[in-house]
Amino acid sequence: MKLLKVDSVEETKRKIDHYFEGIYLEEEYIDIAEALDRIAAEDLYAQLEVPEFSRATVDGYAITAKDSYGASESLPTFLQIIGKVEMGETAAHKVTPGKAIYVPTGGMLPQGADAMVMIEYVESLDDETIAVYKAVAPGEGVIQKGEDIQKGEQILSKGRRLKPQDIGMLAAVGIYQIKVFRKPRVFVISTGDELVHPKEEIKPGQIRDINTYTLSAMALNGGAVLAGQVIVKDDFLRLQDIVKNAIAKSDVVVISGGSSVGAKDVTAQVIDSLGEPGVFIHGVAVKPGKPTIIGRVDRTAVFGLPGHPVSAMVIYKVFVDYILQKLQQFNEVQEIVIQGICDANIHASPGKETYQMVQLEKRDDKYIVKPIYGKSGAISLMAEAHGYIKIHGNQEGIHKGEKVEVILL
Repeated sequence: MKLLKVDSVEETKRKIDHYFEGIYLEEEYIDIAEALDRIAAEDLYAQLEVPEFSRATVDGYAITAKDSYGASESLPTFLQIIGKVEMGETAAHKVTPGKAIYVPTGGMLPQGADAMVMIEYVESLDDETIAVYKAVAPGEGVIQKGEDIQKGEQILSKGRRLKPQDIGMLAAVGIYQIKVFRKPRVFVISTGDELVHPKEEIKPGQIRDINTYTLSAMALNGGAVLAGQVIVKDDFLRLQDIVKNAIAKSDVVVISGGSSVGAKDVTAQVIDSLGEPGVFIHGVAVKPGKPTIIGRVDRTAVFGLPGHPVSAMVIYKVFVDYILQKLQQFNEVQEIVIQGICDANIHASPGKETYQMVQLEKRDDKYIVKPIYGKSGAISLMAEAHGYIKIHGNQEGIHKGEKVEVILL
């Protein structure tokens, strides 16, 4: 077992970057219908223009803008109707001075036209004549060919999490398959002689397993798939066998409990026994979650999280999410942050990055941030929280009335 050495959060992330340099998930092609929330594995460029033809953005008449100059309610311009454009069809006629063609919204703009006058500003005098009561400028009511997306324009960056609008854009440029990173596989293990399944009756001294379900839900919420989940008693050989099996079938193994330095805390020894480079972090200057373990066996990340639910969830968000994003080359800001005014003084532990759970209350046009206090073993602390404040190790704390940033859970 390596000696316990407490690293800062930033030092820990730098070590993760070092030990997992060049380790990424495999790539696969999928249909865009299945691509929501997947991570793009390549830069994509448009191979055509959007729109592929100039078209109307309003319902009305295609004209030459000059024909409408000076038109008003009291002095309309009179134009001859020479046809109409059907949706999904090419315009059959050309617009010339003094002429107009009816075009529905989205229809192809006829050749010779450079503007659309909305039907609300047109009066039909007979089957062949309209009166135009409003002047329009060139380009008004029209989206030109290639105005939305130019051919050769980059439309997606590698490492982007695909949103509904991204998928719509891919469809617009004729891309129906996209290369993405395979979903990361996470295996969740909870350790402890005292743990029992939630459906079981508990005896004095036993507790229902919380972390297996909480951490598994966090993995699924982050876009991972579960490679497995299991409860293991405090037994070195049994835990070693389970972790070895988990490493073989997953990208990240998360073990809650057994990360401290007590007689039954064997997580670090188990990780070191299974291969190189083994444990490279044992102890992080963070509250809650100081006795955190991070290691690597072959290409698999192995985390030893504190057994207390709040500590386990905080460390998962700070470090497990970090490695999951790194494996997929995710390059966007993931955190959603709200600014508010702190409602009370908050003490921080010197030299440790402190994560304080808070609730948000909307008053008038601003958010009031209320700290929630409780011990790290209380799952209700997380259930009641809307988010948390991150207090850096060089800060003594936060004063009542101070502006803070709340990272939403």
